[in-house]
Order: sequence, then C-alpha cells, then structure tokens
Amino acid sequence: MFELFFYAVPIVMIAGLGRAAFLLLRRARRVNRTWAHGLTAEARCLRMYTTTSGGGGDTSVRTTLHHVYEFTTREGRTVRFEEEDGPATVVEGDFVAVRYLPEQPQRATARPPAPAKLAVGTGFGVAFLGALIAFCVVFISTAHAAFSESGGLMP
Repeated sequence: MFELFFYAVPIVMIAGLGRAAFLLLRRARRVNRTWAHGLTAEARCLRMYTTTSGGGGDTSVRTTLHHVYEFTTREGRTVRFEEEDGPATVVEGDFVAVRYLPEQPQRATARPPAPAKLAVGTGFGVAFLGALIAFCVVFISTAHAAFSESGGLMP
C-alpha cells in the first residue's frame, strides 16, 4: 500500500501538468487567432489597479497590473473585460485599440500583436512543464525498479 503513494502522486502531478500545458497552448492559440482575425474597436480604460502575490520572509513579491476596459462591438453590444500585465502607460480614461473575435468579444485583448513573443513564452512554458512531466516519469520508473528489486518493499 505504501508503494501506491510513489505511483499515485506522480501520476496526479503528470495529469495536472499535462492539463496546464494544454491550457497554455489553448490560450496562445486563442490570442494568436484574435490578433490575426479579430475585429478592432476603440475601448476606454475604466479602471487600473495592481495586485501583489508572494512576499513574506525571503520570498519575492510579484506585482500584477490590471486594466478594465469597455468597448462597443460592431453589433452595438457593450462589453467590459479585464486584462492582466498591460502597459503601465495606460491609465484610467485613456482610449486604446482592442481586438476581439465576434463570437467571443469578452475575450478581447488590448495588447498589440506580438506573435513571436507569444510563441517564445508559450514554448518556454511548455518546455518547463514537459521537463517536470519527464521528472515524474523518471521518478515512477526509478520507484518501480526499486520496488521490483526489493520484492515490493523499499530498501
């Protein structure tokens, strides 16, 4: 029963890491499609605020800048959306160009198109998650070999 722990935990981690990689790739595909095929509109920045995470002791603090934008689609629908890590030069009341897909205007973006930067960031993210998955696989195979050699008990 104890050896189940050495199989179950890495398998659950692999599933979670695989899902994270899938979501990262899906987000990159959606953003790229929005940049390539999205409609443009003028949006107004309604609010700008920051959040912090981490901190306490020896850990670093990460500050995230948030913008809340509102625009009107070509069909006349008013859409409000929030975006993280936007430019610090955009403040409340500013007007910016946004891109959106007609079927998902709530997933608009005010970021300027940067497909190379998106590809590099996504690539590094997927590579990191892949390395963690590989570590879990090696851990499982090492644990399996140790259990096999010891007759089911860890040495």
